Amino acid sequence: MTRFKVLVIYGSVRDDRQGIKAARFMVRQGKDYGWETELIDPLDYDLPLLRKMYKEYEEADLPPKLKLLQQKVAAADGYIIVSGEYNHSIPPALSNLLDHFLEEYARKPSAIVSYSNGGFGGVRAAMQLRVMLAELGMSSIPTILPIPLVQDAFTEDGAPADFDKEKKLKQFLDEFAWYLQALKNARNQGPPSKG
Repeated sequence: MTRFKVLVIYGSVRDDRQGIKAARFMVRQGKDYGWETELIDPLDYDLPLLRKMYKEYEEADLPPKLKLLQQKVAAADGYIIVSGEYNHSIPPALSNLLDHFLEEYARKPSAIVSYSNGGFGGVRAAMQLRVMLAELGMSSIPTILPIPLVQDAFTEDGAPADFDKEKKLKQFLDEFAWYLQALKNARNQGPPSKG
């Protein structure tokens, strides 16, 4: 079995954020699935508001944390994006983090985990995120994993507390695994022709 590198990219920097529990849960699930899984938390990288993309920096001006993040994003085989819903849209910290890169995502799959503290599980943000991810070159898999009442679903370290979506979770992970393998095989054959 191929050991894929998967980044779990989380998108909130708010005080008392609850979605971090869902992100930690997804890291655990990825490791249990056999992937090399790492959490990318925007609080760990102190990214400025986007003034220029990674590729637009001169080497001497490149922030060290941005360079480290770029290496991780470029090395990954796919991405699990964990997004809350802010005013029916995605969190600004998530958009800011994702927008720093472009070519690094090319022809790699993404999978969306959305959450909210209400009953809809962040699906309105997920629909907008799907469009953005496709434009960045990492189209999302068909299945979305919405998590309503995220504050009650997991413990602080990401263990399930009141999470009742095991069947949906398995479908989500199995589908993502299929896309990870299929797109890795296709990337190994080279980019699509432009003719």
